[in-house]
Amino acid sequence: MAETGSDQAGDMKHDNISSPGISDQEKEMATNAFEAFNAGSYDESLRNLDNLQELNKDDYKITMNKAITEFYKSGQTTTSTLKQMLTTLKNQMHAAVEDIDGLDDVENSILYYNQAVIHYHMRQYSEAISIGEKLYQFLEPFEKFAQAVCFLLVDLYLLTFQPEKALHLLAVLEKLTVKEGNSKNGKGESANSMNKESAALKAEFTAMIEAAKSKMHQYKVRAYIQMKSLKACKREIKSVMNTSGNSAPSLFLKSNFEYLRGNYRKAVKLLNSSNIAEHPGPLKTGECVRCMFWNNLGCIHFAMGKHNLGLFYFKKALQENDNTCAQLGDGGNGQAAKMFTGIPMCALLANKRYELLYNCGIQLLHIGRPLAAFECLMEAVQVYHSSPRLWLRLAECCITANKGSTEQETKGLPSKKGIVQAVVGQGYHRKIVLASQSTQNTIYSEGQSAAIPVASMEFAAICLRNALLLLPEHQQHDSKPDNGSKSCSQPGSTESGSETSDACSGKTQEGDKFIPAAPSSPLRKQEVENLRCSILACSAYVALALGDNLMALNHAEKLLHQTKLSGSLKFLGHLYAAEALISLDRISDAIAHLNPENVTDVSLGVSSTEQDQGSDKGDLEPVESSGKQTPLCYPSSVSSARATMLFNLGSAYCLRSEYEKARKCLHQAASMVNTKEIPPEAILLGVYLELQNGNTQLALQIIKRNQLLPSVMPISSPDLRKKPLPFQSSQPVQPIQTPSSFTQVQRK
Repeated sequence: MAETGSDQAGDMKHDNISSPGISDQEKEMATNAFEAFNAGSYDESLRNLDNLQELNKDDYKITMNKAITEFYKSGQTTTSTLKQMLTTLKNQMHAAVEDIDGLDDVENSILYYNQAVIHYHMRQYSEAISIGEKLYQFLEPFEKFAQAVCFLLVDLYLLTFQPEKALHLLAVLEKLTVKEGNSKNGKGESANSMNKESAALKAEFTAMIEAAKSKMHQYKVRAYIQMKSLKACKREIKSVMNTSGNSAPSLFLKSNFEYLRGNYRKAVKLLNSSNIAEHPGPLKTGECVRCMFWNNLGCIHFAMGKHNLGLFYFKKALQENDNTCAQLGDGGNGQAAKMFTGIPMCALLANKRYELLYNCGIQLLHIGRPLAAFECLMEAVQVYHSSPRLWLRLAECCITANKGSTEQETKGLPSKKGIVQAVVGQGYHRKIVLASQSTQNTIYSEGQSAAIPVASMEFAAICLRNALLLLPEHQQHDSKPDNGSKSCSQPGSTESGSETSDACSGKTQEGDKFIPAAPSSPLRKQEVENLRCSILACSAYVALALGDNLMALNHAEKLLHQTKLSGSLKFLGHLYAAEALISLDRISDAIAHLNPENVTDVSLGVSSTEQDQGSDKGDLEPVESSGKQTPLCYPSSVSSARATMLFNLGSAYCLRSEYEKARKCLHQAASMVNTKEIPPEAILLGVYLELQNGNTQLALQIIKRNQLLPSVMPISSPDLRKKPLPFQSSQPVQPIQTPSSFTQVQRK
């Protein structure tokens, strides 16, 4: 947009020259001021403008041109001062953007356009779009100015993830450019084809038209990439390569296109072939290409599942971003950019620190470093505090950090050494001490406010509450069926559903509204519902960990009542509801949830082909999920999930003293899983049942062999983990408890 700002200043000074009713002296002064401005002689331009203002004190355009000249004289670093001056001029005219209702206001369009440009660079996109859309209604009398307004609006639409509007405007702009080119060519031919001056002007105009067409092709590629429309994007990529050649922007766009197709090696090769050293710096373009380069490499390697390498590239991007900010006079913390002082206006958009921190946080969450991820995401949430997806990620950091703590591991049942913790005494007095179960209602931050941003379960509950409040209310009806919905139940996973064919073809279904979720892509209606399911599942788990059983039951029941629920989250919903009900001494209700027939599907609903990643020039779109890894804590098959249900069902029957039913559940579950994968809690339950039945020797045999039922030969099946979580965990299942009447074996 730096070039647009320069063009806009020229247009305004030219406007003073062509205005009717001015003397020859005023025309000469205006011409001199305009030429001096274009030559970079801002002092001389200001002198001419001062002389011109003495002759015509009531013309606000002279004051506006003086303000813009002083702005360029300062190196475009006084953005807030220029904004204040333009606002003052607008108030003097007693005009507001909303009051533009006729062609009489068109002469003030330059003032409005300048305001829109400043809003754009200050990241105030909604205000800029509001002004631009008003100006778009009065573009017919203009040519070059109309093109500037259209390009500004297209940029704004792409930055706010509205590719359909951008494509519509590009189609209008393309027609306008072709019409303008035909009319200019006709005039040139009819005037005098032998005139060398007219031939030079015609060549210059042709070059300008070609540059506009090349720019439009790049905008179209960006729009199609955001829409995941690969066929249309492939056609436009060819046009971009033909018009722009192997320039850095064209190679970046083609690399992003190959990334969406899954050709990761080719995407990396294209990035490496781009000569980013020749690209102008952020002072001229407002873009740090080296930062984009490292970020894109990080995104590609993240999609390939190479998370440590992806994190390395994201850190390199952060270093480049901090170096760029230091060169611009901003120490890398964004304080100067927030004040809009000391940094050229065109470079205000160059700082991508918070987007990169978001990417680093998601990557750290994937490689099992939740505390480092929490620090990154907490810094990003200061800017993107209205993103429900980001609050969910913070909660996942808290859960992961707490489930893997040393304190929790020592209190939990050991999975490798079996259930025997120690042997006390000898001979007749020899006793076996069993390992204690983990404490259910653990306090994670004693004596500390839950609102303090630390990676605690209390803070996770606050994060999840924020995420739920930021989601829109439920819709009364669903316009289309679920199309490959995703689960957000693993760290950094994407909750958005797969793109529909309508989206890929560039059509937006009526009523399919987008919910902003910066710095990620906006959420479609079905993606919002998938995100809601993931938040409810995490909320139920956190409430159980904090001992708030009523709240856990409430979240679990809300989860089970969702209209479109993935099999994995439905399985978790029944388990969490049953655990809360058992803690509330509502055993009969818990047994209804633990019915194995409730489990018919355990798929995560994650598509491995779709990425939640679009393109924005340098593809600084925050990454969400590779969609490749399945959490180890999830049962890998329906039979494994039903075995988990049966183990917990046996525990529930045991609490009602229905020992025979509990024994049948254990027998049935043991026949469905591998012996080595039987949870320690189930072995403890088997010991208790045998002791209740008076079979002390069999109970000891179960303990010594660490096998639930030595006489039963189980059928081998895939892995079964201890407790399914909203994502990876190894905390044991809570419903399986040993009643207090257990006296034959001592417990610590």
